[in-house]
This record gives sequence, C-alpha cells and structure tokens, in this order.
Amino acid sequence: MRVETAQLSGSDTNADRVFVADQAVIMLDGASAFEPVDVDPATYTDLLGHVIADQLDQDQDAELAAAVAHAIGHAAAHLGLTAGHSPSSTVSVLRTRGEMVDFYVLGDSPIYYGTGRTTHRVYDARLSSVAEPEHHRYVSQLRAGRGYNAEHRAALVTLQRAQRRQRNLDARYWIAEAEPRAARHGITTSQPASAVDWAVLPTDGASDFIDHTDRSWAEIGGYDAGQLADLLARIHQWESATDPDGQHLPRAKRHDDKTVAVVRDIP
Repeated sequence: MRVETAQLSGSDTNADRVFVADQAVIMLDGASAFEPVDVDPATYTDLLGHVIADQLDQDQDAELAAAVAHAIGHAAAHLGLTAGHSPSSTVSVLRTRGEMVDFYVLGDSPIYYGTGRTTHRVYDARLSSVAEPEHHRYVSQLRAGRGYNAEHRAALVTLQRAQRRQRNLDARYWIAEAEPRAARHGITTSQPASAVDWAVLPTDGASDFIDHTDRSWAEIGGYDAGQLADLLARIHQWESATDPDGQHLPRAKRHDDKTVAVVRDIP
C-alpha cells in the first residue's frame, strides 16, 4: 500500500492528524473550539490517532469500531475528559485486510475511492441535520458579506453550544469525544480490493473546496505528495484572494486546517 500525504495549517496550530499504520490510514480532524475546552484539540487528536494506529498494528483484523472505542476511552481517561466539556474529532479509517478494504467514518471527514474515473464516497451526514437554525444563521451572515467579525464569532459559539447539546445522543449525531460508545455509531463498509484502485482521505478544510469547485477525486487519487501540497496551497490562496469573507464558500474560518492522504497500490 502506497500512501501520499500533505498538510497545511490554517493558523498557528494544526488539529488535523494523519497516521499510517502497517495496513491502515487514519485521518482525524479536531474541531476548532470557539469556546474554551478542557484540552487543546490538537493534543486530543494526536493521542487518539496514536492509539488507533497502535491497536490496528497489534491486531490487523480488529473491528474498526472497537479500535476507535478503545482509543476514545484511553484518551478520555488519560486526559481527564468529561462529555460536553472536551474537544472532539472526526475519525476516518481505511484498512486493508486480505482481499478486502474496510472503511470507517465517524463525523464529517469523508473517504472517496474508486477504480479509474468511477468514484464512491463514504460519508457521515448526521452533523448537517443538527442545530440547523444556528447553522443557517452563520452561513447567511457570511453570504451577506459581513465577514469574520465579532458577530460571526458569536454565531459560531451559539452553533457549537447547540451542537454540543445533541452530541453523542441517539438519533442525533456521533463524534469522537469522551464517550467510547460513540465509536459504535460510525459508518462502516467493506469492498473487495479489486474495487479500490485509489482512495482519498481529506479533512473538510480541503474537501469542502474540492467539492465546491467540482474537481475530480479520481484525478486527485493519482497525486503524489508534491501535487497534494500544491493543491492545498492553491486552496489557501483562493481563500485569501478570491473568497476572504466566506461569501462564495461559507466556512467557520477563513483558513481551516487542510490535510489529504492518497492511497494507491492496495494489495
């Protein structure tokens, strides 16, 4: 399995993490905290990803949800986390296993894969149905040209509070935080290795722009590390020069962290 990666921080710290295990790639996107939380999101994603990678290296047939649940429990205990006051993170995993490829997605960091130009997506859309009025308010403010001002930040705080009240509750949405059982609600699927010539694991700082501009995921699935780095730099430049106030592509921050992993030569 060949893995190419690139990262670009949106600010002084980067809460994205990508880990490459013997037979797996793990992508995490720590949620920006617009109100203080007990632990820095980057610290949380770093520990969470290390533990997942260690679990999958120790047992390459391990159930992915069980490995993620173990990692959430370990991180919560080690960092002293409590639900509702802790950082959270998406978790996406691609794991090769014999003649199969397993996919796992918890939160809104998708996995794209396919053969040739044919593209499929593994995606968890549940967060988009949570706190819809609050989400609509902050998007409307950006589309109206109000930019990243104090009003925008206040709207994000209101949104995160509303999301937090519905986090890891039945019939709402699930995310890695302090509750291990959340891992059991990840989106899972498996495909024959013959159906996966390439795969791309992005965080939303990259995927939102790529989807917005209708770029080909199959083409990106052929990129090497240098081409991925160039892609992230172009996204950053577009955010600065073309859409600095988030009118065309409403987003929480002008520059989010951006990470992409491309997987090819899957055995």
